[in-house]
Amino acid sequence: MTNLPDVMENEQLTVQRAIDGDQGAMRALWTRHAPHIDVVVRRLVGNDPDLAADVAQEVWIQIFRALPSFRGDAQFGTWAHRIAVNRTLNALRRTRRTAALEVDVEDDSASVEPEADRAILAASIEDAAARLSPGARTVFLLHDVEGYTHEEIAAQLGITAGGSKSQLFKARARLRTLLAHLIDAPASRSRPNTTEHAAPLH
Repeated sequence: MTNLPDVMENEQLTVQRAIDGDQGAMRALWTRHAPHIDVVVRRLVGNDPDLAADVAQEVWIQIFRALPSFRGDAQFGTWAHRIAVNRTLNALRRTRRTAALEVDVEDDSASVEPEADRAILAASIEDAAARLSPGARTVFLLHDVEGYTHEEIAAQLGITAGGSKSQLFKARARLRTLLAHLIDAPASRSRPNTTEHAAPLH
């Protein structure tokens, strides 16, 4: 069994060599963490592989530039993940992908679905999320996948917490529609002769 402290210590040594300009150490960090970084970027960017590739390249440039600031308080992968999220959001702002995020609503007028709603996101979540509007997808991924609060999302995207809640509400409603066949199928099979519709999700 791999010992986590040993892994972290070895990676810290790799990071230190990379800081000192060791190209092999830089390649080692990239090889180990690039797949995860690519997933983070693609999720936020959506169906634009060219933009995702460009942003991923920017992310790694930023990671290597910021290496001297890495103190080892957290795992390198966690630190790099946060850089990937922030850099991707910056790129989306530049391309005006998030320009239409703001919605004129009061904080208490946008109800947010309960935690139980997360159960519907287990299947086909990547494809379904990619079909959301840019604003709804970004807020959904930041809140439900990355764990940001609405206040943190508002600060990141330059919107209000109410706007964030509204976009999350829209995203979850759209996902329920996209994944309805997965929700309704078991009920349909268990009651083949009924003509009643399933109660709507609230």
